[in-house]
Amino acid sequence: MSTPFSKIDPRAKIGNQVTIGDFCVIHANAEIGDGCVIEDHCIIGYPTPLAEDRPLRLGAGGLVRSHSVLYAGSDIGEQLRTGHHVVIREKSVVGRECQIGSYTELQGDLTFGDFSRTQSSVFIPKHSSIGKAVWLLPRVTLTNDPHPPSDPGDLGVRVEDFAVLAACSTVLPGIIIGRHALVGAGSLVTRDVPPERVVAGVPAKDRGLARDILLRDGSGKPAYPWIRHFHRGYPTDLVQAWMAGDGAGPPGADADEKE
Repeated sequence: MSTPFSKIDPRAKIGNQVTIGDFCVIHANAEIGDGCVIEDHCIIGYPTPLAEDRPLRLGAGGLVRSHSVLYAGSDIGEQLRTGHHVVIREKSVVGRECQIGSYTELQGDLTFGDFSRTQSSVFIPKHSSIGKAVWLLPRVTLTNDPHPPSDPGDLGVRVEDFAVLAACSTVLPGIIIGRHALVGAGSLVTRDVPPERVVAGVPAKDRGLARDILLRDGSGKPAYPWIRHFHRGYPTDLVQAWMAGDGAGPPGADADEKE
């Protein structure tokens, strides 16, 4: 379903039960899966020669909120959720059930893993690699150019599965943030962060094991790995796998530790 106020190229491939709002532009190279909702003032399949004639593929069940732009050449999994004014540029590979917060930009030529989430105003540059079930909180900035401006500026950041980058943290080019690691709010990360470690400060320094941080609810339970206690919005089968120990515990943890 679309409105007369939108411009939809007849060559676009649009699935069943797709809703398109007012003043949208759907380009010829767009492939929109079944059940997607495209809100007002969106551009889908924005053309660019950098896409190398690849289409924009948006998986089934996506929700693209108003004023967002999805470029040609990207492949986006099912059940995407965006905020408002999101930009996903060419040759981004975005996994299933991802959430991209308002005013976030994915600059293209990058990967963004299944179930990963950003909150608002996050910047992810080209050649970045975001793992599965990663959290990037408000105003996180990843960088890829050690001597700006330079060409090609391709030292992207790698963030591994389950890592959390807290608000306003900045990561310098080529850095690796390890699995289950935590970057404190406002940090400037200049060195690789090993798995399961906490870093914080300017420049960020190692502050110990993430699993030593306790929840502030009086329970005395560890706050990390976060997948042991925070499950809102994640599929039941995925949560069951987490609680069974698939990815939840530190290397070498026994069954009692994983509960």
